[in-house]
Amino acid sequence: MWYFAWILGVGLASTAAILNGMWFEAREQRRSEAKR
Repeated sequence: MWYFAWILGVGLASTAAILNGMWFEAREQRRSEAKR
């Protein structure tokens, strides 16, 4: 059953990485719009 926990962990890690990347992109876009 270790593979279930491993897949869950990898899935959560990749989801966190994708959300973090999307949040960073939105933040940078907002910052560049505020500068203009």
